[in-house]
Formats: sequence, C-alpha cells, structure tokens
Amino acid sequence: MSKLNIVLFGPPGAGKGTQSNFLIEKYGLMHLSTGDLLRAEIKSESELGLQAKDLMDAGQLVPDDVVIGMIRNTMEANLGAKGFIFDGFPRTKAQAEALDNMLDSKNEPITAMLALEVPEEELIKRLLGRGATSGRSDDQDESIIRNLIREDATKTAPLKDYYTAQGKFKAINGVGGLEEITERLVKAIG
Repeated sequence: MSKLNIVLFGPPGAGKGTQSNFLIEKYGLMHLSTGDLLRAEIKSESELGLQAKDLMDAGQLVPDDVVIGMIRNTMEANLGAKGFIFDGFPRTKAQAEALDNMLDSKNEPITAMLALEVPEEELIKRLLGRGATSGRSDDQDESIIRNLIREDATKTAPLKDYYTAQGKFKAINGVGGLEEITERLVKAIG
C-alpha cells in the first residue's frame, strides 16, 4: 500500500492544527512542520541546520533545497511511517515542484492537497477569540488578522492551481463542528 501524503492548507484560524491532530491519529501519519524541522535541525547542529542558522541569522530565507533536504532526512529517518502531513510547506509553486520531484523519486507522491475553506468573517471571529485567550498579540488586532488572511490567499492561489491541475486539490468546508469537519476531510481522503 502506498503512503498517504497530505498537504493540509487553510488560512490562519481555519483549524489546520486541530484537524492535523485528528488525521495523524486516525491514519498513523507523521506531522512534518517546516518550522519544527528547522528548529530541530538547528538544535542538533546538523550540516543543514547550521546552513539554515547562518542564513536566518543574516536575515535571509532558507532556500527550498535546504528545506527539501530536511524533509528528505526526516522521511528517511521514519521509513515505517504510514505517510506524512505537510504543514507550512509547500508555500510556493517552486516548492511544490521540488517536493513532488523528491517524493516521485521515492515513488511516494502527494495523495491530496486538502484546503480548509472558511469565510473571512468567521476566521476573524475565531482569531479574535483565540487572541483573547492565548495572549497572542497578532490575534488581537483585526487589521493585522485581515492582512494575514489576504496575504495567505494571495500566496496559496498558485498552489491551488498547481494541485488542481494534478487532480489532487480538494476544497473542504471548514465551518461546523470539529467532528463534522474531520468527517469531511476523511471523506475527501477516501
């Protein structure tokens, strides 16, 4: 049986973190967060980690090939995993192509790109609610929230087109009860 590799997308406040946890548990997947990978590689002082740290310390973005290398290393260290949920990556068409090339070389392609879709006003309500309890200042200012949502939509539009062309893009209604949304995701996975 081939591995289940899912790209989970959605704007801030769509519920990606919550739904990732359900899918990880249900399917025995491993969570691949590029932020977590970068921090772990830097902490372990691996060759890729040191490379990333130097770039980040200089205020530069970590190049795609370094991030793909970290993903490859993590996948190779977890050969027994039933699949992976990609979180925070890919963010651009170039990253999606690089990820596809790496996964195709292992004969483990992306199974689906699941995009949680939530109306902007609902996202604002959720994030303001989270801001009231989390203390996160970025979740307490409506203009910052609106800007983040718009920026996310602009950045991810090319990815929707990319995965739609492959027949892998699946829009998921992200409004409703947690179990209801999880059911929609499970149904989309098939």
